[in-house]
Parts: sequence; C-alpha cells; structure tokens
Amino acid sequence: MPDNSALQFDRGAQVMTICNACRYCEQYCPVFPAMEQRVGFGKADLVYLANLCHNCGECLYACQYAPPHQFGVNVPQTLAAIRLQSYEEYCWPAFMGAAFRRSGVTAALVMTAMFAVLLVIATRAINPDALNQTAPAGDFYGVIPHAAMVSLFGLVGLYVTAALAVGLRRFQREAGIERPAFDRRALRDVLTLRHLHTTGVDCTTAEEVRSPWRRWFHHCTFYGFTLCFASTSVAAVYHTVFGWSAPYAYTSLPVVLGTIGGVGLIVGPSGLLALRRRRDLALSPDRQRGLDESFIALLLMTSLTGLALLVLRNRSVMGVLLAVHLGAVLALFVTLPYGKFVHGIYRAAALVKFARES
Repeated sequence: MPDNSALQFDRGAQVMTICNACRYCEQYCPVFPAMEQRVGFGKADLVYLANLCHNCGECLYACQYAPPHQFGVNVPQTLAAIRLQSYEEYCWPAFMGAAFRRSGVTAALVMTAMFAVLLVIATRAINPDALNQTAPAGDFYGVIPHAAMVSLFGLVGLYVTAALAVGLRRFQREAGIERPAFDRRALRDVLTLRHLHTTGVDCTTAEEVRSPWRRWFHHCTFYGFTLCFASTSVAAVYHTVFGWSAPYAYTSLPVVLGTIGGVGLIVGPSGLLALRRRRDLALSPDRQRGLDESFIALLLMTSLTGLALLVLRNRSVMGVLLAVHLGAVLALFVTLPYGKFVHGIYRAAALVKFARES
C-alpha cells in the first residue's frame, strides 16, 4: 500500500461523515443508501463503498460542499483513490501491487512487443520455415502447434484465474462480503450497468453535460470481450470434441462470434478513450489515467491484430501477424489481475452485498 493510504482512508471517513449528515445525493446511486446504513466509516466500509461507486460524477456537481468550499468534498475522486489502493493491496502475489502504479500505454506496448518477439524467436527455433508458410492457407497451427498454444495459454490462464480468485477473496474478507451467491438483482445491475446513468437516462461527463455514450461504450467493451471468449471456447470444442481443425469458414460460428466481438472491442475501447480524454479531471485521481489507458490499449491491440489476422490469414504475412496477435493476447491475459479488469470483479461483488443489504 502507498505511504499515504492511512491519510486516504481518514479523508474518506471525513467525506462520508459529511455526506451522511447531508444526504442530498441519496437518490443518485447505491453508494448513498449503503452509506446511510452506517454510523461510522472504517476501512472495510470505505473499501466496500469505493468499489460500489460507478464514478458517474453526479454527486460532485450537486454537492454544496464541493471545492472551492472549505470542506472540499469530492466523493468521486476520494472513492476512486481508495479503489486504486484496494486494487494494490489485495492483488496476488503482493509485490505485483506496484504494477498498478506503473501501468501505462508505453508499458502495454513494450510488453506486447516483448511477447511477440519471444514467440517469433521460439517459432523460428522450432521450425525456421513456419512463419513463412502459405499452405494450407490460414493454418495457424502450422505456424504454432495446437499443443504449444494450449500449453502456453493454459498455464497463463491457470495463473491468472488463481491471482484473480485470491484478490477477490481478500477484497471480500476486508469488505465483509460473503462468498457471492447468485443474486438476480445484482446480476441485472452488472449486465445492464444501470448505475452509470444515475437517476436519469444519461451519464454525467462534466457539469451539466450528459450523454449515454459512456454506458454504451462500456457495453461494447464488455460484450465484445465476452463474444471473443465465446469464439475461442467454441473453436476449442470444434477442435477437441468434433475434430474440426482450423481454419474455419468466415460464416462459421467461431469466426462470426470473434468478428462481432472484435468490432465491439474496437468501438468500445476507442469510445472510452475519447471520452476519457474529454472527461472532467476532477472525477478521478491523476494516476488512474495510466491504469485506464493501458487496459484500453491492450484491448485495442488484441482486437485490431485479431481482425487483421482474420483478413490476411491467406497471405504470407500471416505467420508474423499471428505472433503479434498472440503477443497482444498474452500481454492482456498476464495483466488482467494487475490492471483495470479487476474493478469489474470487485464492483460485481460489491453489488451483491448491496442487493443483500437492501
């Protein structure tokens, strides 16, 4: 945890105490009804409220105690700082918490390039002609064998799953959240992002500026990622269960799912990046920018290289492009427990607690 963590929690308790006395914003989002059920604000309460916050910003513009008032109440920025600290503290292994502070677009690009180069070197060492093969057209496994792909991404997947599970359990224990069970209301809130538009139909991006785009771009990103995962899963079933080997036709289910998902992962992250650059800086700490933009960059690189690979899979450049795409996917997977991806997991757990409390 950063050295100023205690100060952040002290400030968070002060801000929530002021809000609990005022209660003007109680209709805006789940944070305020959850806050009203508490008379004091320890670390567990603040971690829970911070991850329940959707950073819509409505409360900042409605607050009579916001800067330049001497109280300087800024709920979105205060809770965002506590959220970032929770990401660092609960990650596993603990020393990787520093990755949250070092995240940036440059780091994402360097990691992708590093993995791509390593894949190229390993492929050339095993089969010098693999990267130049053109027959049969689009034969990815002719470049990198299926067993090698499964072994590599299987091991990475197991590590990432374990790291995310440990981080989630630590967060649940700290925030006093029971092990999540199915909750219909919480699931609906997660899948619809209903709290991104507060009490109205649009999300706040600046004072008196509202639009639905932040919510829709989040939907494109989430469901695009889900469709790409579904595409990979279907392809795995095709290969292992039915014995149908890639490449698959453009009209096949894995390709259709992957294409739609890839387009979603271009539209969504691109839109969020554009909104991020225009959004009021008072809504989040400066160091969150690198965390947000590095995750967006990895999503964009994964989707762009994947779609390029689909279009150019019959060309001689396919082998090198496959290594670049897999490098981007590998970089994305490795950083999932140490980047912005964890906020969706923690927020879902917080919504389960909120649904039960309500």
